[in-house]
Amino acid sequence: MISRSDIIEAIRMQGERIKKGLGYRRDLLSSLSPLLQDYALIISGIRRCGKSTLLFQILMDKYQLEETVFLNFDTPLLYGFEFNDFRIVDEVIKENEKCRVLFFDEVQVVEGWEVYVRGKLDEGFYVVVTGSNASMLSRELGTKLTGRHITKELFPFSYAEYCGYKEQEIGEGSLYDYLYKGGFPQYLQLDNPDVLSDLVNDIVYRDIAVRYNIRDEHSLKSLLAYLVGNIGNLVSANKLKQVLGVKSTSTVSDYFSYFEQTYLISFVPRFSYSYKAQLLNPKKVYCVDNGVVSIASPSFTRDEGRRLENMVFAELRRRYSEIFYYNENQKECDFIIAENSVPCLAIQVCYSLTAENRKREVEGLLDALNFFNLPEGLLLSFNQHDKFIIGDKTVRVLPVYDYFKNIH
Repeated sequence: MISRSDIIEAIRMQGERIKKGLGYRRDLLSSLSPLLQDYALIISGIRRCGKSTLLFQILMDKYQLEETVFLNFDTPLLYGFEFNDFRIVDEVIKENEKCRVLFFDEVQVVEGWEVYVRGKLDEGFYVVVTGSNASMLSRELGTKLTGRHITKELFPFSYAEYCGYKEQEIGEGSLYDYLYKGGFPQYLQLDNPDVLSDLVNDIVYRDIAVRYNIRDEHSLKSLLAYLVGNIGNLVSANKLKQVLGVKSTSTVSDYFSYFEQTYLISFVPRFSYSYKAQLLNPKKVYCVDNGVVSIASPSFTRDEGRRLENMVFAELRRRYSEIFYYNENQKECDFIIAENSVPCLAIQVCYSLTAENRKREVEGLLDALNFFNLPEGLLLSFNQHDKFIIGDKTVRVLPVYDYFKNIH
C-alpha cells in the first residue's frame, strides 16, 4: 500500500527534475503528432535511453507544468504500488483543476495499469506512458487498449544525435568514438562505465530474473556474455543449450525472448518466404548499443567490423520493423529490408573493402539483388566511397556516416 504523501512527493520530485533541464532534444520529437484525447501515446524502449527526458520535452513543448501530473512508478517511493492505489492518484489529480495531461513513466510495473489508463482516456485526459518491456506492453495494449493507443519506440542516441550531443562533426573521428561509446545519454554525460554495468545488471536481475522467477542467474549472465561476444554471428537455442549446460532448448529460447523483450538483444531471422523456415533457421544476434558491447563482451579484440555492423543494425532498427539477413547459394548479405513483406533494400557491411574481401562482399550483395530483383544495393564501410556496375546491377559503396546523416 502506498501513502498519499508518497505519491505527492513522487510528483513533486518529478516537477523538480523538469525544472533542472530538459536534456538533449531527441529526433523522435519531430515525428510525434499532437496528443490525441482518445488515444494514449505509448513510448517504449530500453532502460535509461532517455524516455523520461523525452516526456519532459513533450510536456514543455506543448503544455504548462500546472496542467500535468507526472508520475514515475520506477522510484523507491512507489515500490509496491498496486492497482487500488490509483484511487489516491485520482484524488491528487482532482485537486488540480487545471490538470488535463497525465504522464506515467515505467507504468508497466503496476499490474492492470492499462485498465486505469483506459478509464482516464474515457474521462477526457491526454495520457502518455512509457515502459521498458516490449512484450508486457504489447500484451496489455492488445487487450484493454485495443484501438486506443499510438506506439513509438525510443533508443539510445543515434549516430547523428551523438554528434549533436557531443558537438562533434559527422565524419571518421566521431564515428570511431561512437563505435565504442555508443549512445546512452547518462553514460556519455558522466563518462563512467559503471553506468552501463549497472544498467545491464538491472536488466538481468530486476527485469528478467526477478520478473520471471529465474534462480539460475549464472546461466543468464553467461548467455548474455556469449551473445554480446558474438555480435553479427548466427546463434540457435539448440546449440547454445550444450555450451551453457542448460537442460532444455526451450529454456534457452525463453532467455532469448527475455533479452529481446527488454530491448537489450535483437535476433534477425534469415529471409524466407516461409515463416516456418524463418523460425527454424539460426538467427543473427545484435546488441542495442555498442557501449553495452564494450562493457559486456568477453572479447579482448577491438573488432571494428563487428561493431560497425552492430551500429548499422541499430540505425536500421530505428527506421524499419522488417529486417532480415540473406543466405542462399552459399552467399550472404547482412541486411534485407522489407516493407509490407516486400524486400526493397539490400545492405552489406564491410569495415574496409580490400582486394582480399571484395569478391566475397560484392558477390553476396549481388546474389541478394538478383534473388529479389532489385536494381541497386548498398555496401556500407567505415570511410570508403566507390561504385560498381555489374550487368544491370549497381553497388554503391558509402561510408556509414555519409549514409545515416541523410536518412530519417
